[in-house]
Amino acid sequence: MVCDNMLGVEGVLDGLEEEDWYDGQIAHREVLPEEDAVYGEVELHPKIRDYLGENDIRLYSHQARAVRSVKDGDDVIITTPTASGKTLVFNIPVFEELLRDPEARALYIYPTKALSNDQLTTLKEMDSFLGSGGWPGVYDGDTPRDRKVRIRNRSKIILTNPYGLHYYLPWHEKWSTVFQNLKFIVLDEVHNYRGVFGSNVSHLLHRLLRLSKKYGSDPQIIMSSATIANPQELSKKLTGRKFTKITDDGSESGEKHFIFWDTKENPDYSPHMQASALLRYLVQQDLQTLCFTVSRRIAELVSRWAGKDDVIKAYRAGYLPKERRKIEKQLKNGSIKGVASTNALELGIDIGNLDSVIISGYPGTITSTWQQAGRAGRNKRESLVFLMGFENPLDQYFMRHPEKLFDKPHEHAIIDTENPKIVMGHLACAAHELPIRSEEFKEKHKKQLQYLTEKGLLKKVGTDYYYTPNNQPHQKVRLNNISGEIYEIKYKNRVLETMDTWQAYREAHQGAVLLHQGDSYIVEEFSNKKREIKVEKRDVEHYTEPISTTEIQINETRETQKNNVIKHGGVRVSEHYTAYRTKNGDEVLGIHPLELPPIEFDTEGMWIEIPNQLIKQNEKQGYDPEGSLHAVEHAMISMTPYHAMCDRWDIGGVSSLKHRNTDQPTIFIYDAYQGGIGITKKCYQIINKLTNTTHELINDCNCQQGCPSCIYSPKCGNNNNPLDKHGAKNILNNLKKELNKKQK
Repeated sequence: MVCDNMLGVEGVLDGLEEEDWYDGQIAHREVLPEEDAVYGEVELHPKIRDYLGENDIRLYSHQARAVRSVKDGDDVIITTPTASGKTLVFNIPVFEELLRDPEARALYIYPTKALSNDQLTTLKEMDSFLGSGGWPGVYDGDTPRDRKVRIRNRSKIILTNPYGLHYYLPWHEKWSTVFQNLKFIVLDEVHNYRGVFGSNVSHLLHRLLRLSKKYGSDPQIIMSSATIANPQELSKKLTGRKFTKITDDGSESGEKHFIFWDTKENPDYSPHMQASALLRYLVQQDLQTLCFTVSRRIAELVSRWAGKDDVIKAYRAGYLPKERRKIEKQLKNGSIKGVASTNALELGIDIGNLDSVIISGYPGTITSTWQQAGRAGRNKRESLVFLMGFENPLDQYFMRHPEKLFDKPHEHAIIDTENPKIVMGHLACAAHELPIRSEEFKEKHKKQLQYLTEKGLLKKVGTDYYYTPNNQPHQKVRLNNISGEIYEIKYKNRVLETMDTWQAYREAHQGAVLLHQGDSYIVEEFSNKKREIKVEKRDVEHYTEPISTTEIQINETRETQKNNVIKHGGVRVSEHYTAYRTKNGDEVLGIHPLELPPIEFDTEGMWIEIPNQLIKQNEKQGYDPEGSLHAVEHAMISMTPYHAMCDRWDIGGVSSLKHRNTDQPTIFIYDAYQGGIGITKKCYQIINKLTNTTHELINDCNCQQGCPSCIYSPKCGNNNNPLDKHGAKNILNNLKKELNKKQK
């Protein structure tokens, strides 16, 4: 049963009906059955066998298979659920190698500092038991300088993160002992390496392997990921290598009750108020509960509204490490019963066995949903998971199609290793670390190397490329964005945070209300020239939304399919931010002009050239052709993250009744990053699936004229006007028929 609660799951759910804030929000209940463990065998070093026996650990079938593959010399990626024991798949081969070769080294790379520190404890305990002399150590920006020297010289297992590694590679001479003896590179939670971040990490890993080769080592790579649709594609793009894939999960699990909770059913309580009430109720039932929220501010509010400061707390980035460790420890020992957290607790930080999880708002990907749900019910414990659907398209899609969450993984983790701006940044970094020899670079990188040379960032000597002394590329290349233009947000001459151009235009334009760590600020000065934004702290009731228009032109058509209806290629985007709205709830308080230069960039796009006869037919049936196209564009963008792991801000769209480049009705979807990051290429490849799910989204929504659950977009520069829901359904119906026609 769940915890020591005598009511059990049925009693807990029945009790909800007695709460005054419950009004039939449970839209669906799925019971996932208990799973028995499937074990496997693998030949191990006697000390490793003793360690497993001492800790009462028996290897699951997927662990044994993965360890065998590593011992056979394969690069391995393992994609099994949360709490399935992926960490042992890393640690067993690494410690076996240390027991065999005391000079061997392993580099563990985690996406966050918190995860590195959490895993350190397990590694130290294992090292102590085995007597392997591994001296595991975390090496990042928080590590004191004198300790860094000891870790480089003494530690056989070094834990770090991509951000730190990026800055350490230029000093590779100091790491010579590590590189000479590097046997393993371990990459945990690699599903986080997608989009711009993943594209940059891919080049970072290629630089790491390049330096390893210089020092004579050829390390094996072990990766772990949450369940995604394309683990082998992702692992190859990240490293250039072929991986053995381990996906079958042999771990045990308890019965899990998955509750789909539609917040729309009680409009008198906001979704966040419902989350806090549900958190309070579950804690009252003696269920230790973790509530995932959409932002830092909401985490604070939900914990405060839950009203039990002694047993319910907030957890988020921005807290001091000591404070976060204290909350993690209290969760693990049971001294607190509830936590409202951002996705900071989604990754594999050890917080023990929870009874229930509230996912307050679909977290954006199926992968994250299962990561968060996996926090409850470990070790055959019965558990409850609530997925709370907000009033937006993807949330409501799952409320109406809960079965989609339990199908095979739909999402592809997308990275683009050929984005020219990213490539040039890392080529400059690589040349700074080690001259680029002519035989190293591929033919397709010649243009980028030539450009860097013409700009004086590299110097060509014979056929090789060297960095120039006044060039410090590592300071300019940032792993989480493409643009080199970074704005500093300043309050009383103190930098609060930094933003790239797109984020600054959207969130920190003149007059914008900016939220930072729970406090609200007003933008008083916005300087394009200085890349500086000055803010004043002020409590306000309103919020702001930018108003923008987008123009798009086709630079190059690279691929066509479906009788030339679907195309993919290069496009040029011009985004004009002309004004912003101040709002209180749904009420518009005012519209204020903005004077900002347009953002112009070349990127990748996919477009649908709707046959003219479909639009004529649409108009004859009384629909608004422009509003119909606009609604399809919004809905298709909303459904893209269902197929490709991305944020809604990673893509943009434009629709036109007669686009100047195509001379006919056209819907564009484009990557909202200079050079593109591969999202619309994936849309092009799966256009039938994307069209089908878009049609399902609109067709199944029971609103009459369109709403935020189907065709409205929070980022629409035209204030969601015009939109025609029924006309969009008509276009999608006919488009599906058009796409299914045989290619001429």
